[in-house]
Amino acid sequence: MKKTLLVAVFALIGSAAMAQSGSGFGIKAGLSYNKNGDLIGSVGDGGQDIVEGAEGKAGYHFGFWGKLDFPKIYLRPELVYSKTKSSYDLPDGDSEDYDVSKLDMPVLLGYKLIGPLHVFAGPAFQYTLNNDFGDIEIEDVKNDFTVGLNAGVGVNLGNVGLDVRYERGFSENEAEIINNNIANLENSRVDSRPSQIIFALSLKL
Repeated sequence: MKKTLLVAVFALIGSAAMAQSGSGFGIKAGLSYNKNGDLIGSVGDGGQDIVEGAEGKAGYHFGFWGKLDFPKIYLRPELVYSKTKSSYDLPDGDSEDYDVSKLDMPVLLGYKLIGPLHVFAGPAFQYTLNNDFGDIEIEDVKNDFTVGLNAGVGVNLGNVGLDVRYERGFSENEAEIINNNIANLENSRVDSRPSQIIFALSLKL
């Protein structure tokens, strides 16, 4: 009886996974936990770190995906709007949130492990739309276009997919801090490269 039940469970999981297999497209959304890089001192300070790393905060994303399916691998490009947030403790004792809005285009190569379980990795091409540092005035990021890496694991159940991935920005990208009244921050820079864990829910249409 137990063996029959186990076979039935695996058959159900297999049929549910097949429902989302095959080429197609869909929508996705989810939450993330992001940390940006250091606050970096001016050239006159020898480029020293004023604040090492940021305190991570929750962000979100939503967008579209497409999929080209093959027997054991798949190719999945995505186009996603992302909003990330992190927080810095400043030298004057206050803290400010650093918000970044961007368009992400990951191009993922996936490998099907067993049943609905799969792993994936690939480059993520990023375009920064806006960056804001609380009440501190900053310039736009140095490079609007940057490249990062996505890697993760997912599971497909029917038309629904769940995945968790790590994203890391490769390209060095900074925004200069200007016109502020905080000591030790004039002509300094904030590292806008993301380092985040992303939880996503996708739906095949």
